[in-house]
Formats: sequence, C-alpha cells, structure tokens
Amino acid sequence: MKRYLIVPLTTVLAGFAPLRAAPVKIAAALPDIGSIASYIGGDKVEVFSIGKSNSNPHAVEVLPSYMIKVSRAAIYLKVGLALDQWSDAIIDGSRNGKLLTVDCSNGITALQKPTGKVDASMGDIHPEGNPHYWLDPANGAIIANNVAAALKKADPANSQYYDKNLAGFKEESAGRMAGWKARLLKVSGQKVITYHSSWIYFTSAFNLAIAGTVEPLPGIPPTAKHLAELVEIIKRDGISILLQESYFPDDAPKFLARQTGVKIFKFSPSCADVKPDSYFRHFEEIVAQIEGR
Repeated sequence: MKRYLIVPLTTVLAGFAPLRAAPVKIAAALPDIGSIASYIGGDKVEVFSIGKSNSNPHAVEVLPSYMIKVSRAAIYLKVGLALDQWSDAIIDGSRNGKLLTVDCSNGITALQKPTGKVDASMGDIHPEGNPHYWLDPANGAIIANNVAAALKKADPANSQYYDKNLAGFKEESAGRMAGWKARLLKVSGQKVITYHSSWIYFTSAFNLAIAGTVEPLPGIPPTAKHLAELVEIIKRDGISILLQESYFPDDAPKFLARQTGVKIFKFSPSCADVKPDSYFRHFEEIVAQIEGR
C-alpha cells in the first residue's frame, strides 16, 4: 500500500519568498537630483547619475553606454534651464519610447535671467536664467516635488509612500537650512568672489553678495587686466572668501590669494553621489568649511 506525506499548505508557502516589484529605474542628469530622487523613492527606486560631481555639468560627453542605461530606465530627470542639453542626445539615443522625461526646473524662480538678445559675445549665458538652482536648499524642495510627481505617475501603487518621503524631505530640509543659516550668520552680508557663475543661488540663500567673478564672462578665461581689477575689488571691500569650482584651473585663484590674502574655498557644485543623504551632506561640507575659516 502506498503511503503519502501530507504537508500543510502553510509549510509549502513558507518556502517561497514573496514576490517584490522591480524598482523604478531613474536616470538623473546630475547627482544632486539623483540624491533627492533616492530620498523620495527609498527602496522602491534604483537611481544612477549621468554627470559626476568632479566634472563640469555644462560639458558632459554623450556616450553610448549612457544611452544603453537610459534605455532601461523608467524616468529621466533633467536639470533644465538649458544646462544639460546633452541630456536630449542621450534620451534620443536611448530609443526608449516609454521613458518619462521630467524637467526638474519646473517651479524654480530662475536668477540672472537676461533681458533682450543673448549672443556669444556675452559668454556662456543661459537665456532662461542661471541653471545652478539646486545650490539653494529651498529649491531642493521644488526638485523633490517634481520627482515625487513623476514617481506617482510611473508607480501609482506606491503614491502614499512617495508622499510620505516627500514630506520627510521637506521637514528635514527646513530644519537643516535653519541650522546652516545660524552657523553662517558671522559671514552674512559679506561680499565674496566666485570663479564661475555657479554660486548665485547659494550666496542668495545665505545672504552673501557676489562682488566679482574670476571669469570676466561665463566660460571666458580671465585676462591679466581682469585679475588686476579683481585685486582692487578684493582689497577695497575686504573680501575674504573666494568660491572656486573643483574642475576649474587653480592659477588665477592662487594669484588672487597671493596678492590679497583672500581664502580659496574649492568645492564641487554637485554632491558626491546619488545616496539619499548626499544632497544634504554636500551643503553640510560647504557650510562647515566656511564656518571654520
């Protein structure tokens, strides 16, 4: 006589792990936007960045490998304001007809928006305004709104999860901003020099005034005459801070430091990676260095 082993259904089911939905794949033009997306998306997303923190975001090389990665993504997060026109070539090359493309500058009040005709004689001017808006923490909340809206469209089943993370991001951002402003009160109202025009949103957020730039026009290398004029400005106004992007040459800032004693603070305008805390950690590093100057 055959014998049969009766196994409870609960025992059979225990041997199988529950199926988990695949993460929403997000391509971000820059690490800052990617970091915010990681915060909002949590464990429901997989994020990668095209641009890197140590490279000029205006000039990202369009590589076939980027197109392949974007071909597998559900969402592409653009900077907008004509900064990342290279994103369009990557998106087109990906041939991803289902890709949801999001302009993260939607809702941003652009600074330094030129009036009248814009031409090459003005340097690397952006007709829609300065595109480095992520360097004001308040604009991080606007980026987060755009990211959350995209995620809810791509993955409506987890809308409440994304809304909860969005609220958490805004609360943390407001708290951190209050602390950063308090720590930089001693430099509030001071004039600074910047290398490129990357820092206008940061200086506006922390009540600093840009008295001059190492580049006479955006993207144009400094001349000896222009550097001499900056020396006079720094000495006249007692300027002690020069903000330099990490990917620009050191010669001119070091010359200004020798001539005037101005202190060089060399930062990347972008955070290091797309980890959820990277966007906030970037501001913390900048504030800590200026605070301890």
